[in-house]
Amino acid sequence: MIKSVFTFSALLLLFSCLSFTKKEEVAKSIYLPSQETKVAYFASGCFWCVEAIFESVNGVEEAVSGYAGGHTKNPTYKSTGTGKTGHAETVAVYYNPKVVSFKTLVKVYYGSHNPTTVNGQNPDYGSQYRSIAFYSNNEEKEIIDNMIVKLNKEVYDGKIATEVTKFSKFYKAEDYHQNFEKRNPNQGYVKAVSIPRLNAFKKKFPELLKPSEKH
Repeated sequence: MIKSVFTFSALLLLFSCLSFTKKEEVAKSIYLPSQETKVAYFASGCFWCVEAIFESVNGVEEAVSGYAGGHTKNPTYKSTGTGKTGHAETVAVYYNPKVVSFKTLVKVYYGSHNPTTVNGQNPDYGSQYRSIAFYSNNEEKEIIDNMIVKLNKEVYDGKIATEVTKFSKFYKAEDYHQNFEKRNPNQGYVKAVSIPRLNAFKKKFPELLKPSEKH
């Protein structure tokens, strides 16, 4: 029995976003947004998954992994993983509003995770993986609120647990987390969780994908 519990725990760790400790290839590309570019912020589980999903969307120029929603200055992957910083793994989505709207990004957000899960997104659990939709102004808040009302009525029976939070500060994650899924396609968690989650999104919303992602 003890051996079985140990094996199960080991498997959970292997296929967890927190299982990554080795600094593999470091992302070295530098993204410089244009004057037209806007930024939206979303948290919905492991940022490796969320970043890859938003980067597949037409009109999204870049997605950056980081931390937001907490009270601790200069959080790290390790400190955020304790659940004591108040931060959640968050993705900053740089987008061209002439190509994709904030409303569509909110649609992407709710169409790519389970917003009814409290403090987690399978297989990752803890406040650092909670669902948060950040807004920067009243217009964005109204869009998020209206989407929640609609989905609660039509899909989730009033069970959406997403926090709707005014954006304050975003801390970029360590370089080795950026574009992690693309750079580490054979990593255990990526193969078991990130890629299936991305493919499920692509299948659900083919009309929102960049031409290069339609295959």
